[in-house]
Amino acid sequence: MRPLFPEGFYNEINVIAQVLSYDGENEADILAMVAASAALTLSGVPFLGPIAAARVGYKDGDYILNPTKAQVKDGSLDLVVAGTSEAVMMVESEAKELSEEEMLNGVMFAHRSMQPVIDAIIRLAEKAAKDPWDVAITDDKALLATLKKGVGKDIDAAYRLSGKSERQAALAAAKDKAKGLFADATPQEQMKASKLFKKLEADIVRGAILKEGRRIDGRDTKTVRPIEAMVGFLPRTHGSALFTRGETQSIVTTTLGTADAEQMIDGLDGLRYERFMLHYNFPPYSVGEVGRFGAPGRREIGHGKLAWRALHPLLPSKEEFPYTIRVLSDITESNGSSSMATVCGGSLALMDAGVPLKRPCAGIAMGLILEGKDFAVISDILGDEDHLGDMDFKVAGTSEGVTSLQMDIKVAGITEEIMRVALAQAKAGRAHILAEMAKALDSTRETMSAHAPRIETMSVPKDKIRDIIGTGGKVIREIVATTGAKVDIEDDGTVKISSSDPAQIEAARNWIIGIVAEPEVGKIYTGKVVNLADFGAFVNFMGARDGLVHISEIKNERVANVRDVLAEGQQVKVKVLGVDDRGKVRLSMRVVDQETGEELPDTRPPREGRGEGGDDRPPRGDRGDRGPRRDGDRGRGPRRDGDRDRGPRRDHGDRGGERGDRRPREQEGADPGLPSFLTGNDD
Repeated sequence: MRPLFPEGFYNEINVIAQVLSYDGENEADILAMVAASAALTLSGVPFLGPIAAARVGYKDGDYILNPTKAQVKDGSLDLVVAGTSEAVMMVESEAKELSEEEMLNGVMFAHRSMQPVIDAIIRLAEKAAKDPWDVAITDDKALLATLKKGVGKDIDAAYRLSGKSERQAALAAAKDKAKGLFADATPQEQMKASKLFKKLEADIVRGAILKEGRRIDGRDTKTVRPIEAMVGFLPRTHGSALFTRGETQSIVTTTLGTADAEQMIDGLDGLRYERFMLHYNFPPYSVGEVGRFGAPGRREIGHGKLAWRALHPLLPSKEEFPYTIRVLSDITESNGSSSMATVCGGSLALMDAGVPLKRPCAGIAMGLILEGKDFAVISDILGDEDHLGDMDFKVAGTSEGVTSLQMDIKVAGITEEIMRVALAQAKAGRAHILAEMAKALDSTRETMSAHAPRIETMSVPKDKIRDIIGTGGKVIREIVATTGAKVDIEDDGTVKISSSDPAQIEAARNWIIGIVAEPEVGKIYTGKVVNLADFGAFVNFMGARDGLVHISEIKNERVANVRDVLAEGQQVKVKVLGVDDRGKVRLSMRVVDQETGEELPDTRPPREGRGEGGDDRPPRGDRGDRGPRRDGDRGRGPRRDGDRDRGPRRDHGDRGGERGDRRPREQEGADPGLPSFLTGNDD
């Protein structure tokens, strides 16, 4: 809307658009632009509108008018276009490497689609608009002629100086000379003369480009200024790049972090987390000025977002690269398109940090000089060309296509022909810049900086998450405190372990595996003795998992006292002999070399009639002639002479007539040397 107020109209205009209701599916920005246009058209102020706006998506070769958020995310284009009935005024976009033709067709599709909205605003204004304001437009031709005669040659000579500092000094001298011409004029005339000085500057620069093809620094309309790129020049950062194009320079750094470094954004859609951040700093010294360096302003936010859109489609997915990524661009000097320098430097810094971009990305700013039907599109514009020209047209992308396109104009719109020329010229310029960048770094580094955190991802069963976290977070805090690695667990069972030290990651990973994994019978583990008992030792061998080494499994020879051989806290190597249906684990030390951890042959002879470890007990055989069992009777019938002659029963005190001289029958396959809680012999 800004270009659509007439020259000489300086009244303050305040347009406020507030979101009162939001469906969560359709962005409010398009509606806000349409409403603001309608309000201005109805107000009677001198507004050369109305304008309308449209959002365009693109999927499978089809353009989608005003897509929902889900459709935008699922497609390959998020394009916003605003314009009048005759021409396009503004473009803002993010694309997944679409061609110049696809981008242009999307812009024109949006422009055609918004025409019914413009017609509706006009019909509304015909019935409800207020009376138009009377705006007095003064004739300043005489003042302009006086200026041109007095300082026109000085301004022309200043703009023939290629150095920015020298040019600004010459222009300041010309302006002081112009003030002398109007020393005796009224304050109103002096103010007009100051504004007309800028107009005279624009006329001289624009005329030289249109008539002679001569730009301020002597280049033709298509040449890009000299480029110098350097990567890895800051040794302590995760990734760094210095990108210089003419008198524009950016130092860009990339920092990698874990999930807890994500940016928390509480927006219209609720709370969300952003893993890719790009921050742009434009200090006053970059343009030789003294000023406050504080909170980000319009320039910092807008330019940073444009560079973010250019690089965002090229980033790997969170599953492929589970890092939080922050890119910081510090502009050290600026004379034209520091946002595109941020794109170029950002691409190099990301690759220097080891971020696997799909392809390198570069950006270029295009300008426009438009006088009637005559126009000239200029590549890699200077700051003065941006200020005195009619268009700032920025295109960023890779060798395969466009990732971001932004257009901001100062005239009443541009045509399809001008956009086609600008896009073609930008493509050639982008290819040249990419070739210059490749001299510094043409692909992502295979290894990351030694100072960057390493993140290893693993998955665990959901029912094991509580075991890893522990009561009140006790277990996970112990893992972090002991190993030094960061551990993040998501609801789907994804575990991310991060540290700059690979040994810390390995320690934490093994700890978690020990918690969630089930012990394998026959496998050898390293463990720690955590408790001693008369019948053996309990060994912690898998995270929080303990098992019993029975006294008979400590050594091949007889052990009289467990404490003579083992001590609490001692590191031992054990083999898993078995796991019962309640998860109780039987371990053995005697079949493992305690120095090397290698398995040893079992030289202990099997117990007579029982097999090794009591697990090979022979079958009981036929019941013989004992006959069938009867209720309440063991079914053995009367004793025969000589049969099982055991002699008289012995007295066992309070056990009465029970046969205390026999132990309960061991369960088949159980080791009589183990305590009942491991054998299941609870009776």
